[in-house]
Amino acid sequence: MLNKKVADLLNDQINKELYSAYLYLDMSNYFERRGLNGFANWYMIQAQEERDHAMLFYRYMQNNDCPVTLDAIAKPDKVFKKDMDVLKAGLEHEEYVTASIHTIYDAANKVKDFRTMQFLDWFVKEQGEEETNARDMISKMELFGSDPRSLYMLNQELAARAYSAPSLVLD
Repeated sequence: MLNKKVADLLNDQINKELYSAYLYLDMSNYFERRGLNGFANWYMIQAQEERDHAMLFYRYMQNNDCPVTLDAIAKPDKVFKKDMDVLKAGLEHEEYVTASIHTIYDAANKVKDFRTMQFLDWFVKEQGEEETNARDMISKMELFGSDPRSLYMLNQELAARAYSAPSLVLD
């Protein structure tokens, strides 16, 4: 059985990951309405990834004989007026998730829960990649977003993104 504080934080993370999926689905919806299907695709894949992340936390809890409590998922409350608002909100959210995972890691470290720390190592690396991707999108939009032809090419680039499920093995 996991330490209670660590288990509570892991359980909270399941709900945060599910909210993340909901948030990215909302962002995808924004871009669909704008006619930017490549951007919509990119955020739809983000939503799929976040659902998978939630399930990894869920399975880890189950494998460690910890009860899981699923809370209500809050409605995303951001109102996007410009494309850049979405991209910046995405980066802000990834930084929030990174901080949350670091909090769990710190709690596991304090109680010498090395198995949970090892489990979280993948998420720490993943969050670094997520933040880099979000920053890269902002940079590309700043460089190309005001030119319609360049925006079209960026949209095409994002449309080519394909989903690939995480390959984390859980014990």
